[in-house]
Amino acid sequence: MTRRGLVLGGGGVLGAAWTVGALTALEEQLGIDAREFDEFVGTSAGSVLAALLACGVDVAALREHQLGAEITAGPLSGFHYDHDTAAGGSRPPRPRAALGAPAVIRRGVSGLRRLPPTTVVSSFLPVGTGRLDRVGALIRHVAPTGWAPRAGLTVVALDYDASERIAFGRNGAPEVDLADAVMASCAIPAWYEPVSIHGRRYVDGGAWSSTNIDLMVGLDLDEVFVLAPAVTFDPDTPTRAMTRLERRWRTRVTRRALRELAEVYRDGAQVTLLGPSSLDLEVMGHNIMQAQRRMEVLQTSLQTSRVSLGDPHELGIEQGHVPHEPESADAVTAYTAVDQTESDAASDPAPEPVADAAPDPAPDPAAYPSVLTQEDRP
Repeated sequence: MTRRGLVLGGGGVLGAAWTVGALTALEEQLGIDAREFDEFVGTSAGSVLAALLACGVDVAALREHQLGAEITAGPLSGFHYDHDTAAGGSRPPRPRAALGAPAVIRRGVSGLRRLPPTTVVSSFLPVGTGRLDRVGALIRHVAPTGWAPRAGLTVVALDYDASERIAFGRNGAPEVDLADAVMASCAIPAWYEPVSIHGRRYVDGGAWSSTNIDLMVGLDLDEVFVLAPAVTFDPDTPTRAMTRLERRWRTRVTRRALRELAEVYRDGAQVTLLGPSSLDLEVMGHNIMQAQRRMEVLQTSLQTSRVSLGDPHELGIEQGHVPHEPESADAVTAYTAVDQTESDAASDPAPEPVADAAPDPAPDPAAYPSVLTQEDRP
C-alpha cells in the first residue's frame, strides 16, 4: 500500500486560503480524501489546516469554512469563526520594547551562523503582543484536550530561547495539547506574543522554515506532497516597494524548500511541490494577513492549482547538489522531483538567480481556464 505524506507550509491568513484551494485540487488529482494521508507536517497557518484534517475535518468543510458558510455537520459543526477578525487584523499591534530572544543573541556571531537566517532575525525582533485565542478555540473545538485522535500529525514551532525547532507530536517532543501546539506554531515573532508551554516560550515554526519538508525524512513514505503558499516558481513583477520586498523573501523561502525537498527525495520518496502562481500572487498582494482578500485568493487557487497539479513539471535532483529554481516561469507551478545525472547537469546551463532574471510578463488569466463549479462559489 502506498504511504503518503502531506506538508502544509506557512503563509498567513491568505496562505491558508490558498492552501484550501490547493487541497481541493490535490484531492481531485489523486482521487483520495486528504484526511487519509499517513503523515502530516504543518507549519504556522499550515498547522491549523493539518490539525483540522487530522481531527477529521474534510476539505469540503474547510472550503465552506473559509467562505463563511455555517458548518452543520462534522467536527466543525456549531463553531463560529470570523476569519476577518480571528487573527487580530491585517496589522500587528504595538510590540513590547524588548528583544525577542536575548539569550540567543548572546551566543555571538559563531553561534548565530549555525542557525537559519530567519531564526536569527526573529531573535532580534521585539516581543509581540497579539493573541491567538480564537485560533486556539478553533482547535479545541475539534480536540478539547490532548493530541489529535490519530497518529501521524506533526506541528512545528520554534523554542524561542533555545532557537531549536520543535516537532510537536513526535517522539522526544514535549507532550502538549494540540491547541497549544498550533497556537505556538502560528505565533509570528513581533506580531503575536510567544506561547508559553511548560515554562518554555515558543514562536512560529516558520521562524525556522516555512515548510519543514525535511521532517518527512525517515518515515518510510512513497509519496510526499508539499503545498507551500510562501514558495513560488512563477514570480510576478510588482511595482510597490513593499511587494517587491515580500517577493524577495519568497525567493529565499523557495531556495530553502528546494534543499529540504532534495533531502526527502534522496530518502526514497517521490516529492511534488506546489506553490502559488503569478496570478495568485497578484491577488494576494504583499500583506498575507489581509483577510478580506481570502475569498478571491481561494477561488484563484482553485483554478491555478488544478492547472498545475494536472501536469506538473519535472525538477531534476542531482545527487549531492541543491536543485536550482526552475529557469522558466509559466502557468504550471507544481514540480515533481526526478533524478538528474551528472552528464545531464553538465549539459544544462545553470539558471540565472531569480533576483537577476529579466522581468516576466504580467500574469495571463487565460492560462488558467475557469473551472469553478457552482459549489465553489461563495
